[in-house]
Amino acid sequence: MSAPITRIRKRSLASRAIGTDAAVWRMDGVLFVAVAALSTISTLLVWSSTRTWTAVEPTGMLKKHLLILCVGAVLCGLVSMVDHRRLRAYAPVAYAAGLALLALVITPVGSTVNGSHSWIMLGGGFAMQPSELAKPALILLLAMLLSEPAEGTDRPRPLDVGLSLLAAALTMGLVMLQPDLGTTMVLTVITGSVLVFSGIRKRWIALVLVVAVVAAGLVWFMGLLQPYQVARFTAFMNPASDPRGFGYNATQALIAIGSGEIYGKGLFEGGQTTGRFVPEQHTDFIFTVAGEEFGFLGAITVVALLGVVLVRGITIARQCDDRFGALVAAAIVCWFAFQTFINVGMTIGIMPITGLPLPFVSYGGTATLANMISVGMLQAIHSGRRT
Repeated sequence: MSAPITRIRKRSLASRAIGTDAAVWRMDGVLFVAVAALSTISTLLVWSSTRTWTAVEPTGMLKKHLLILCVGAVLCGLVSMVDHRRLRAYAPVAYAAGLALLALVITPVGSTVNGSHSWIMLGGGFAMQPSELAKPALILLLAMLLSEPAEGTDRPRPLDVGLSLLAAALTMGLVMLQPDLGTTMVLTVITGSVLVFSGIRKRWIALVLVVAVVAAGLVWFMGLLQPYQVARFTAFMNPASDPRGFGYNATQALIAIGSGEIYGKGLFEGGQTTGRFVPEQHTDFIFTVAGEEFGFLGAITVVALLGVVLVRGITIARQCDDRFGALVAAAIVCWFAFQTFINVGMTIGIMPITGLPLPFVSYGGTATLANMISVGMLQAIHSGRRT
């Protein structure tokens, strides 16, 4: 009897994974194609921007990027097969793990890269940035707390709102100790979006906005920002005032994008990219590679694909039949939208440089994994909706 039972169990597991009723067949195909296309473009742009780094191993960064994408795809697939309602149970664990990693960063275990003590070195040329993983973890916890309405209303309980603000404050406080202003801004947007979409009273929203503005003012006027962070905002107001200093990145980014014109110079043919005139061109400034080598048409294609991801995320949030899933999807959309606007904006001179990568396009191990996990969450919400 044991052998047949074993075979039945094996068939059951297999049917769950690839059967006709499996979650994989209920995934959002448009979202999948958009993310796959962005990952393909990302691979080309990373290869172009890093192939001249060394003559010994010109494809080293490309191989690392492909490995990270493969790991991210696996994580995305695993998360997408989980019933999104079960993610509620994992929310406190994910948040606690994210908080522990953030606390570990500010110990001697953490490492400083580009002036920010935000990394944990893993060896083999790989590093982990816990603040990226804190984004989906915070989304899950906030959605869990704010998805339960008070008795007799459709609004969250004041206690849950208070706990949400405390959870967000702890996360943002640890990130600011690194310091990482850009990620703190993203976490603020995530928190605000969940609060707004949860249906809290307008006076609560007004109070949170006032506190945020006051906090930002205190940070600025008390000199809590690092000198390089202040210089970035100053250079944004007038990049020409310091073209060889803090205005250099913004100036070179505009030159690179403008030189691509309509059709671009062609893959591997960009002078700014080949000459490495734009710093961090494979990460924060990867959009300049698209603009220079693929031109306006290529750059707008990247933006359009990101727009498809956002539209599908909005659709998933609207079609979700439970508050938890809707809040998770809405927060992910706001996160991706804000980060896309800031990244593209800083390369074309309409936003200050903040060091935020372009979702699904920039090279970045932990950021890529966090993005893929979040897409898996969107797919899980889409697959789990009741029809």
